[in-house]
Amino acid sequence: QVQLVESGGGLVQAGGSLRLSCAASGRTFNSYAMGWFRQGPGKEREFVAAISWSGGNLAYADSVKGRFTISRDNAKNTVYLQMKSLKPEDTAVYYCAAVRRFMGVVTTSAEYDYWGQGTQVTVSS
Repeated sequence: QVQLVESGGGLVQAGGSLRLSCAASGRTFNSYAMGWFRQGPGKEREFVAAISWSGGNLAYADSVKGRFTISRDNAKNTVYLQMKSLKPEDTAVYYCAAVRRFMGVVTTSAEYDYWGQGTQVTVSS
């Protein structure tokens, strides 16, 4: 069982930056692939970024490439999402997710087994 707790959301002006964190419980964090998803107002949940258990493989949605960076610190059981050049359309609840996977990244929400409660990011114009 893995429990995930996101933090770092908030209100920011367009062009600003935020760093989200996702703290995971459990001793086997380094055997889990991790991902970030978001759900904007009136929209379906969408993939944002993913990272393999080692951190060696990364994937991003086209809409965030070059602006967002996913990383992880397995010693701290934490995955991060650094967001820069934020736009109003990035406004959403951001969720982190985990799945036990020893190879590659996972970009499909249905494949994830564990989810955090979400953290709100609001970007004002």
